[in-house]
Amino acid sequence: MDARIQKPRGKVDERSKAHDFSAFPLERAVYTLSVHDPAKLPAPGAPEIAFAGRSNAGKSSAINTLAGRRRLAFVSKTPGRTQLINFFDLGGHAFLVDLPGYGYAGVPGEVRAHWKELVGTYISERASLAGVVVVMDVRHPLTSLDTTLLDWLNEAGRPAHVLLTKSDKLSKQAQQMALAKVRRDLARSYPQATVQLFSSLKREGVEEAASALSALAAGKNKAPAKGE
Repeated sequence: MDARIQKPRGKVDERSKAHDFSAFPLERAVYTLSVHDPAKLPAPGAPEIAFAGRSNAGKSSAINTLAGRRRLAFVSKTPGRTQLINFFDLGGHAFLVDLPGYGYAGVPGEVRAHWKELVGTYISERASLAGVVVVMDVRHPLTSLDTTLLDWLNEAGRPAHVLLTKSDKLSKQAQQMALAKVRRDLARSYPQATVQLFSSLKREGVEEAASALSALAAGKNKAPAKGE
């Protein structure tokens, strides 16, 4: 597959400035490319905001909700099936990048090894990576695999924003208790990470998440990640 990021299909409003993140254009998201081999990643360009999370944490649903689409990112009924890095162009402003899910069971060891190589290489070496949205089920946050990913991000100097998804599954009181606990845990080991509640079903937390994504992209233009 051609590893170049293609121009998005559809019209782009020429009045928009390439790096004006005051109104982050999530609704412009257009699929452009999938990559299976880290050596075939496209040349770095506009800021990239990657989404990572356990295969059943609601990562694809969160991307679809933020973009206002039903099937922009594929929601698989078989967790762990898709082992590709998928790029979505935001009208030339930035890219959303859907990383393969992790923590799946019943898949061969070589598939898990491929995930580590593909995602690990992308996180540690990608020059245009602005930050990573770590998607966690609010009922089961900060699993050992989540903390492994956060360790990778810390080591690479990558900002992280945590989405506690499926918040509609909890009462308001339980939501706030879970949020407070995760915030305390992050403050101890990952003080640069931010966190919020999110519900794709009820579209709660969308504006807060969009603001966080905008800040990540804008920050990439101000200062490079450590080691770049």
